[in-house]
Amino acid sequence: MDLEELTARLEKISVGYGERLGFDRDPDWFLLKLQEEIGELTQAYLQHTGRARAKGATRDDIRTSFHREFADVLCQLLLFAHQHDVDLPQEIERKWLVYEA
Repeated sequence: MDLEELTARLEKISVGYGERLGFDRDPDWFLLKLQEEIGELTQAYLQHTGRARAKGATRDDIRTSFHREFADVLCQLLLFAHQHDVDLPQEIERKWLVYEA
């Protein structure tokens, strides 16, 4: 999946989300939403590893929720980067892939 294409698709979804719920997706919103999703991933991880209450969820439900929270975090990170004109593929090249053997 191409990150630029994915980000464009996510942006359309996010714009619609903001319009439906009647809020402005200002720069703070993107960071706060990312923080919220990281918190939800943390909660799902704690449940997945047996360190938080299951709240009536089955092991399969917990595993599914844990896996889906990764998608939420990634999508919000892509949207936050897009909001600040960050070219993630380029920055990944500069920061990580320079160390490839």
